[in-house]
Amino acid sequence: MRFGLQLGYWGASPPGGVGELVDAAEEIGFDAVFAAESWGSDAFTPLAWWGARTSRVRLGTSVAQLSARTPAATAMAALTLDHLSGGRHILGLGVSGPQVVEGWYGQSFAKPLQRTREYVGVIRKVLAREAPVTNSGPHYPLPYRGLGATGLGKPLKPITHPLRADLPIWLGAEGPKNVALTAEIADGWLAIYYTPRLAGMYDEWLDEGFARPGARRSRADFEIAASCQVIVTDDARAEIERIKPVMALYIGGMGAEELNFHAQVYRRMGYGTEVDEITRLFRAGRKAEAAAVVPDELVLDTAIIGDEAQVRAQLRVWEKAGVGMLLVTARDADQLRRLAPLVRL
Repeated sequence: MRFGLQLGYWGASPPGGVGELVDAAEEIGFDAVFAAESWGSDAFTPLAWWGARTSRVRLGTSVAQLSARTPAATAMAALTLDHLSGGRHILGLGVSGPQVVEGWYGQSFAKPLQRTREYVGVIRKVLAREAPVTNSGPHYPLPYRGLGATGLGKPLKPITHPLRADLPIWLGAEGPKNVALTAEIADGWLAIYYTPRLAGMYDEWLDEGFARPGARRSRADFEIAASCQVIVTDDARAEIERIKPVMALYIGGMGAEELNFHAQVYRRMGYGTEVDEITRLFRAGRKAEAAAVVPDELVLDTAIIGDEAQVRAQLRVWEKAGVGMLLVTARDADQLRRLAPLVRL
């Protein structure tokens, strides 16, 4: 089992101590460091800034939002970071949700699967650098021939030769159709709120994608990285309670009430009644009450918390379910170093 450090996205200001966290991750033997974005800090700049301290760990976006950049602009950022890091970049992409896509980026959220397929296809053409890049799809036409076009657009190759034409592209996906698409066109799956209990269901979704004509990978060379709190502690109760307000936020308040992908994930796990109550309370402003409704089992379905022996046992469960990497967060370097004996197994 490999480990990745998830730096996430920033709150009101840049977090402190991140450099020390990244140093610790490299020292301990973590495989990768990831950064995310929502509607504040971006995903690429922190990786370039803090990644400059490193020489071995891979540097990934988890995730960069499709609507934040055109596919050509994302390919430029990816090939740049890949050169600067000596071929250590992982490009993790995700569609986000309608509140962000339409409310922040001012774009339509419609047809997310079609947009993802087209977006990744353009990036692959840029990285291959085999010919001037064109795309006939409806979402990212190259050259642009739509309303207001001058007709002077010219297909171009990237000036900079990409370091790796096969730079890995991983997709953040939660629903069955999106996971199947990920298995078909990507090199890895960034799974949020994964639970080994439903590994059989995830395998069905993945196998559908692997079986499609032209699928890029097979299960043998496809990476599954799951976000998972891994906490070695003698006070599991305190850690579970600490996580519950975060779960209430994502289940009850992250995304539109009518379309919250995180809530749908937990409904599939069998927590439909709890999701309804958490959502009702959270959107009424009763956030503490919403957190109190979160069952311990819901937290432990997607997290590993306990003493070292308990954590070791659970790591084997996750690995047996097919997860190759766990993406963990940490409050400080000391918490991260408590994972060192597990990372070095």
